[in-house]
Amino acid sequence: MLMKDMAGEAVLIAAGGRSILLQIADPAIGHGVAHHSDFASRPLDRLRGTLTYVYAVVFGSPEEIAQARRRVNAAHGPVSGPATAQSPAYNAFTPELQLWVAATLYDSALTMRELVYGPLADATADALYQEYGVLGTALQMPPELWPRDRAAFAAYWDRRLSELQTDAATRAVARQLMHPRTGPLWLRLMMPVGRFVTIGLLPASVRPLFGLPWSAGEQRRFDRLVRLIAAVYPRLPRRLRHWPKNHYLRAMRQSRELAVV
Repeated sequence: MLMKDMAGEAVLIAAGGRSILLQIADPAIGHGVAHHSDFASRPLDRLRGTLTYVYAVVFGSPEEIAQARRRVNAAHGPVSGPATAQSPAYNAFTPELQLWVAATLYDSALTMRELVYGPLADATADALYQEYGVLGTALQMPPELWPRDRAAFAAYWDRRLSELQTDAATRAVARQLMHPRTGPLWLRLMMPVGRFVTIGLLPASVRPLFGLPWSAGEQRRFDRLVRLIAAVYPRLPRRLRHWPKNHYLRAMRQSRELAVV
């Protein structure tokens, strides 16, 4: 399974902020997050939940995948609301919204992976793409909703990027994500670099939606940082590169054992 070779790499977490911003730039997802999540007091919750879900689906047993699905479904249960003058209708169980979330996870992971390791061979990229659909189909997304191949995905991706928009509520969520006032000290110390990487990874058309400027000089600094990561990260021991995956899987399994007891 090619996805197992890629999804456990810690460097992909660097693209987590990119994924979240792309997700909340869909107005339905953005307002669902704005009304039902609390980045201000729990800035890491969405990232932790997403990582646990991805690692469970990719590396877990059938029972662990079912457990992850139940947890996500329980979290999604309250996330619905009617259309108002300020907000579109939203429901976390909507398959098309789950498709967009899965698409952002795939594209962000692939973007980060190729920056560090270089482009995949076409046959490998095709096979990997097909496997990534499981991030949606493990929930309520029917398999036929995942674009049939990479060309179809590229067309879908370009269309969805052109449809993204933000408003005061979703931009406020982005500010809470990018400028956390709470959370562990290490998070707040790392956020200047985290913001820089997140903005650098975003598609150019999305940055203005969140009022995120990006200059030619910043692009040059970003390119230098990427070259440094690409030179150092692949040489790290596998146990370090896969530590977050192992940590989250271990925590998930321990919580399950406690629940059983």
